[in-house]
Amino acid sequence: MKSAPTLQRGATLVMALIFLVLLSLLAVSAYNGTNTNLRVVGNMQARQEAQAAAEVAVEQTISSANFSSNPDSVAANAVNVDIDKDGKVDFAVHLTPQPKCYRAKPIKTTELNPALASDLACMKSGVVTTGGLETATGGGAAADSLCSNTEWNVRAEATDPRTGTTVAVDQGVAIRVLATDAGNACK
Repeated sequence: MKSAPTLQRGATLVMALIFLVLLSLLAVSAYNGTNTNLRVVGNMQARQEAQAAAEVAVEQTISSANFSSNPDSVAANAVNVDIDKDGKVDFAVHLTPQPKCYRAKPIKTTELNPALASDLACMKSGVVTTGGLETATGGGAAADSLCSNTEWNVRAEATDPRTGTTVAVDQGVAIRVLATDAGNACK
């Protein structure tokens, strides 16, 4: 009769070992899943930081007073961005290719609002274009004002030196400039 309890003790030991192996596999699986999720979140954070740096560089570039008149000089140097505000440059963002004006459209004097100070500078006189010939006017209905609307493409590339993440941001920008500056910028 003593042989039956001995067999049960052995079965209990085998079952305990099987459960121990299963629990170990479950723990390893959970650890690997957590590591994978942490990598995914880290990569997403690096991408978001690089995108934010590129957007900051675009904003700084188009906010420059020389942007529309001399875009080559504004984009010649990298824009340094400190994302985490620790006083160290996190990204050196490059504008590649350099900003390019791809369209300029003269503003008609009738499209201007005399109540706006920015429009008053454009209303001083105008030019009428007829059959390719331009003639100065006092600002009639068909006259072009002194200003033009220009449309630009600005592309910024940011690379995170820690992770190697590279993000490119393309931004379309519309800027009102003097017609003479528009002619020089949009060649």
